[in-house]
Amino acid sequence: MKPIHSVILIQNLQARIETCAEMAVNVFQNLNTASLLCPSNTGGWSIVQCLDHLNSYGDYYLPHIQKAFDTHMPGKPAEDVKSSWLGNYFTQLMLPDSGKKYKAFKKHIPKPRLDSAAVVATFIEQQEILLTYLEKAKKYDMNTIRISISIAPFIKLKLGDVFQFLVAHTERHVQQAQRNVPIYE
Repeated sequence: MKPIHSVILIQNLQARIETCAEMAVNVFQNLNTASLLCPSNTGGWSIVQCLDHLNSYGDYYLPHIQKAFDTHMPGKPAEDVKSSWLGNYFTQLMLPDSGKKYKAFKKHIPKPRLDSAAVVATFIEQQEILLTYLEKAKKYDMNTIRISISIAPFIKLKLGDVFQFLVAHTERHVQQAQRNVPIYE
């Protein structure tokens, strides 16, 4: 992946997360519990299970990102963000239009019975935190800060790669959840 100007990258990621958050606020939050918990017609996850899966990633990555900000000094950010080959690989896998399906890792599989209102509220809150972190990242060099990944903590990705992965993964599952929205509510 070619280097991308850090400000352009952050603005792009912020816009994409705002779209996902707006879907949660304007659509998911207004659905009844039965609609939120109804499994997909294809046997896949319900809307709430999609969001709970994303929340499990937020539960892992958001504290790690905050810790990285706490342990690194803000300063001159790199003009360009350069993805590592592994970070780019993970991001490309998660893009909604990749056309590939993957099994979730055991610790990220949502439970079948969930408090739908709490899951949606947590998802919205996490997206707001992520937007705050993206704004904060403008003051840091996203090429030098490394974050351990949730599925293999001994592997660390650049902060810019983590943000790109999280956004692509969020878009993927918000689109999956959106396919479960009933036509008439």
